Amino acid sequence: MIDLGVAAQQVMTLVAGTRDDQLADTTPCPDYTVGELMDHIIGLTLAFRLAALKASLDDGAAPGQSGSAPELPSDWRERLPRQLDALVAAWRDPAAWEGETTAGGVTMPAAEMGVVTLDELVLHGWDLAQATGQPFHCNPVHVEAVLGFTTAVAEAGPEAREGLFGPPVDVPPDAPAFDRALGLAGRDPAWTP
Repeated sequence: MIDLGVAAQQVMTLVAGTRDDQLADTTPCPDYTVGELMDHIIGLTLAFRLAALKASLDDGAAPGQSGSAPELPSDWRERLPRQLDALVAAWRDPAAWEGETTAGGVTMPAAEMGVVTLDELVLHGWDLAQATGQPFHCNPVHVEAVLGFTTAVAEAGPEAREGLFGPPVDVPPDAPAFDRALGLAGRDPAWTP
């Protein structure tokens, strides 16, 4: 069981430090502007909280999948911290890590889904930090978990990474562990806006 609190708090800090005039800026994740990334994070916080609860959306909608900044709710600054708190609380229940669960139409062991949740928070937190010029810190436990996940996806082949990560970015094998995880997740650790 991994506590998502530190990663979620990092994202909350980054959200608070993001200016409205940055919402159209690019991010290291080429599919998203800053605003589109915020929309995606809103959706993933809900989807992964429901996965922890072994629940599903009543209306079948998949929030955050549009990646559309115009759809970014006007209350995103208040909504994201609330949803991040709810996400962390849901995954702090040991039952969240047991059995199987589903998010985004993918069913897997709940313990793996918890790591995917962490991966999303960490990688998109880094994306947001880089795009908005804010500092980013990832604790060693989270670095190890994200590197383990990105390595497993890379070893599973191109089909496994489709829709999850872009093509791997070459990073020296002796680079810091987090830089290697970023490269495996299709991100250039040296990316700047």
